[in-house]
Amino acid sequence: MYTNEMVESMKKVAAAREANADLEPRRMTAEEKDTLLKTYHPDYKQGEFAELAVGPNKGGKVPTELAALLQANSRIDPADVDLAQVDYDTDVLIIGGGGAGASAAIEADNAGAKVMIVTKLRMGDANTMMAEGGIQAADKENDSPAIHYLDAFGGGHFAAKPELLRTLVTEAPEAIQWLNDLGVEFDKAPDGTMVTTHGGGTSRKRMHAAKDYSGAEIMRTLRDEVLNRQIPVVDFTAAIELILDENGRAAGAVLLNMETHEILIARAKTVIMATGGAGRLHYQGFPTSNHYGATADGLILAYRAGAKLLYPDTLQYHPTGAAYPEQIFGALVTEKVRSLGAKLINVDGEAFMHPLETRDVAAASIIRECSDHGKGVKTADGIGVWLDTPMIELKNGEGTIEKRIPAMMRMFGKYGIDIRKEPILVYPTLHYQNGGIDIAKNCESGVENLFVAGEAVGGIHGRNRLMGNSLLDIIVFGRNAGKNAAAKAADTSVGALSLQHVTDFAKELSAAGIHSDVVSPKLLPDYRRKK
Repeated sequence: MYTNEMVESMKKVAAAREANADLEPRRMTAEEKDTLLKTYHPDYKQGEFAELAVGPNKGGKVPTELAALLQANSRIDPADVDLAQVDYDTDVLIIGGGGAGASAAIEADNAGAKVMIVTKLRMGDANTMMAEGGIQAADKENDSPAIHYLDAFGGGHFAAKPELLRTLVTEAPEAIQWLNDLGVEFDKAPDGTMVTTHGGGTSRKRMHAAKDYSGAEIMRTLRDEVLNRQIPVVDFTAAIELILDENGRAAGAVLLNMETHEILIARAKTVIMATGGAGRLHYQGFPTSNHYGATADGLILAYRAGAKLLYPDTLQYHPTGAAYPEQIFGALVTEKVRSLGAKLINVDGEAFMHPLETRDVAAASIIRECSDHGKGVKTADGIGVWLDTPMIELKNGEGTIEKRIPAMMRMFGKYGIDIRKEPILVYPTLHYQNGGIDIAKNCESGVENLFVAGEAVGGIHGRNRLMGNSLLDIIVFGRNAGKNAAAKAADTSVGALSLQHVTDFAKELSAAGIHSDVVSPKLLPDYRRKK
């Protein structure tokens, strides 16, 4: 199963394990981090970004793969769509069935609004399900929202929108309580106290988790609540264009049944965009930890309707994606593995960085170790470094791995790797869309009545996100979007429906000399072999 080189390297890792477990690697200085990121992080790689020629971000740079979709053709000809034939009529239309969409639906329903969720896969098929490590909240005596703010603001390179980050951290404890009351089974001590751990870039233990199934447990609970409330959910139906009214306000969406390809019209007083991330665009050829529907649909639809994007050039490459075996190449290895004590080790058995640096720094360090330093471990599909998982039980006692990270143990166990006894190989994987649609504090975009929540938002985390703040933001901003969209819907009368913005965008592309064969949104990745 392992090559001879891997076996020899594993022997070095085992021999140095006790010494490495006792080692406290030096933290990098701010200057060292800046140099490292500019030299090795994919966000700084020249030639992988394109300048937009049209739209609200004209002149700004985005990844080339995203630019091709932002400046592509619509999937519809507005002249062929009859907006008078309304198939769904609701107060609040939520596009996306992940954690943000579900949270928004629950709160909009609480507010008395008529709500509908439309999702291109199934309810719960979302990056929320893929999140493992936990959710942050400053709810312990030695912590505070102010300290949480400082950790997140610094971790995001001081680029977060202050009003959004303040909302995130101050409403975090209530978000945990809300989830707990809904039935999320958080890890707790025998006396009922929440068990919390560190994450990369955190100065306090504020990571709440449900073993390493945190996202799945949260999504299970939210999905059950939505279904128990009998909130309508239209599965396997994608939004392919936003509809505006004659006053330029969001007023619904053109939908595509993914199975029959039937075009449907949804009219709404307000719209919440909760479409998630973009990992399945595989920027720069990276593998991804994302679910199959993560293709930046929300960014494309909102951009075509006139919404500005914020930090669309910043992505998060999770430092520990599975590098071996090939069957799980790119799958997420939760940061909780390092929170519990595992260190990153090179081919020679050396710990080469502090295990809880921020994710961008950790990812860049691994890339440097495997490239310029020449100390990566070669596999049939590429290269990686060791994450010394047996160190967890050396530090915390036998049984810790099965108790605290059972999903990791089972994922590798399927391929004959016992992470309690053997280290695992990891390499950065495309994980999170730091940038997204620019919103105000009330979650409204630059397009009136278009609200945004979850990974489709830009600016909450700045240019890098700390572990556990994404599960937090889908709850905080999902709930707020639901409340605010419902309140706005109560005072909104929808004017005549229009797709004029789609026609105007096509004219803008033509005037800029952009003639593309690409249609967008992409909807799903295409992995077919082609000649």
